[in-house]
Amino acid sequence: MPNLPAFLSYVFITTFTPGPNNIMSMSNSSRYGLKNSIHFNYGVFAGFFLVLALSNLFSRTLFNIIPMIKPYMTFIGAGYITWLAWKTFRSKPPTDANHERVNRTTTFTKGFLLQFVNPKGIIYGVTTASTFIVPYYSSPVFLLLFALIMAALGFISTVSWGIFGSVFQLFMTEHHKLVNSIMALLLLYTAISLFL
Repeated sequence: MPNLPAFLSYVFITTFTPGPNNIMSMSNSSRYGLKNSIHFNYGVFAGFFLVLALSNLFSRTLFNIIPMIKPYMTFIGAGYITWLAWKTFRSKPPTDANHERVNRTTTFTKGFLLQFVNPKGIIYGVTTASTFIVPYYSSPVFLLLFALIMAALGFISTVSWGIFGSVFQLFMTEHHKLVNSIMALLLLYTAISLFL
């Protein structure tokens, strides 16, 4: 992997910023306690691992069938990351009204199934695989290992949001412009570095 800092910053920002998994984990934990909602986080881990593994295998298959697709996938990945940087920069902190609409979703099954309708997770999986992993690694063992590591980071993220959700929410609400600007700049760096 030629640009480890770009890969790590993209993975960290995408994994730890608000998304369906993190927001639902925070909401579940604040309502029912972490102990009662940890099964949701286990489901997120299992479902996210499967989505990431399928994304890696799908991208590897595309690269094998159409080798000249790499520059296009890099361009699409950079475009998506740039769009994500813009959306991050412009995003507003979540409101309590958004959290009140979440039903009791503390089960393993609900966490697992959420991954297959979570556009952030699916796009993240395909973008990460096609931009950072598949162009440099082809072994199924490495592809599954990357999926496992990234799913484990996702698990750490959801549990962190569950444990420290109120702290994150307060900090991001009070300093959302600064936090969003820093994350957007890091994402923009990631997109640009794909062409260096």
